[in-house]
Amino acid sequence: MKLFDILAILVTFSALFSYLNHRFLRFPRSVGLMLIAIVLSLLVTMLGWLGLGIDEATRSLVASIDFNRALMGGMLSFLLFAGALQVNLGDLVANKWTIGLLASVGVLASPLIVGTLSWGIFHAIGFPFPFLYCLLFGALISPTDPVAVLSILKSSGTPRSLQ
Repeated sequence: MKLFDILAILVTFSALFSYLNHRFLRFPRSVGLMLIAIVLSLLVTMLGWLGLGIDEATRSLVASIDFNRALMGGMLSFLLFAGALQVNLGDLVANKWTIGLLASVGVLASPLIVGTLSWGIFHAIGFPFPFLYCLLFGALISPTDPVAVLSILKSSGTPRSLQ
């Protein structure tokens, strides 16, 4: 599947999920999109268990996607650009020491917290991954959090200086 097709499908699903969240759930956008995506994934899995074959079609579709190209070449660059576009450079310079301290602590703490929690959860459900793998998972997942956090901070009405 070509990158354009993948992006078109993802944008369509995102728009549909955003509408459903806005109309019915009223969660912050990133939380609502994640919840709806999880529910859809569980629904596809359950339909596969019932023998409807939708899980095989989904697997073949996902297998045809070049995730490195789609994620790194497409989606991540747009997400980071959109997040950076909202930053006011004057506010950034005025709060540089606070931002630097919080960012440094956050860069160290977030992978540790995510890695430790995922290690505990994986062990609790019977998948004993090594702690180092869980820390690597935390390091991979943590950089996407600022975009979601910025969206939540804006929608919750926090002061501009905190954003």
